[in-house]
Amino acid sequence: MALQDMLGTAGTALQAPSWPLPPPGGVVVPAPFPLSHGTTTLAFRCSHGVVVAADTRSSCAGLVADPSSRKVITLHPHLLATTSGTSADCVSWLRLLRCALRLRELREGRRPSVAGAAKLLASLLRGCRNEDLCVATLLCGWDHRGPGLHYVYSDGTCLSGDVFSVGSGSPYAYGVMDGSYRYDLPRAEAFLLARQAVAHAAHRDAYSGGNVDLYHVRPTGWVCISREDLSEVYRGLGPMPDEDGDAEEVQQGQTGLRAPPEAAIAHFWN
Repeated sequence: MALQDMLGTAGTALQAPSWPLPPPGGVVVPAPFPLSHGTTTLAFRCSHGVVVAADTRSSCAGLVADPSSRKVITLHPHLLATTSGTSADCVSWLRLLRCALRLRELREGRRPSVAGAAKLLASLLRGCRNEDLCVATLLCGWDHRGPGLHYVYSDGTCLSGDVFSVGSGSPYAYGVMDGSYRYDLPRAEAFLLARQAVAHAAHRDAYSGGNVDLYHVRPTGWVCISREDLSEVYRGLGPMPDEDGDAEEVQQGQTGLRAPPEAAIAHFWN
């Protein structure tokens, strides 16, 4: 169930037919295997920026296709996006969004805001809402308005808020965050909350697991804080990033030592 269905904001548009379509003869050919998928991604705004966390397990039906995938994609040095849904759809549309943002920056001479990027992606997806896409992403960034967080779904839904979690493990993540989240959380407590929320979701959700990637978007840009094994985080064995001890992490995130391959595009934007 999509997030807007739970919030009661879903539109009345007709649902796209399931794939594959039946042949002209009327004989229905079943799919070779069910394309079940699940994940746990979350983000929340704080006074110091946006904290982003996601698990790394990519599954296809009952098969763990990749236990250490990247579900946080960089769009430019001040904007991140999480992926939830069909991996191919998410990567393709976020790549299109990255190109569109770059072209818009060249045309206008400045980077679009987080809200502008979310509206742009929503408009692109809205034109293909009958194509049976499965894209649910969180756009997390920092612009002239401060920290920004928006949820975009493949039917064109675009929501802004302070706390979002998307994926099959999101109900468990919400249960952890609702009890401890506040806007003025210090960085150390915010990092701990994000890690614990993903760890508890992975403990209860069969489709979430692997590791937890932790990112922080601040005025100077995004930072890859850590990647930790979820079982160790759940048992409290993993090292906890502290509020004053992440200066080394900033340098590592900027030089790409712990950042995903998409960090190589940073020089393209500067």
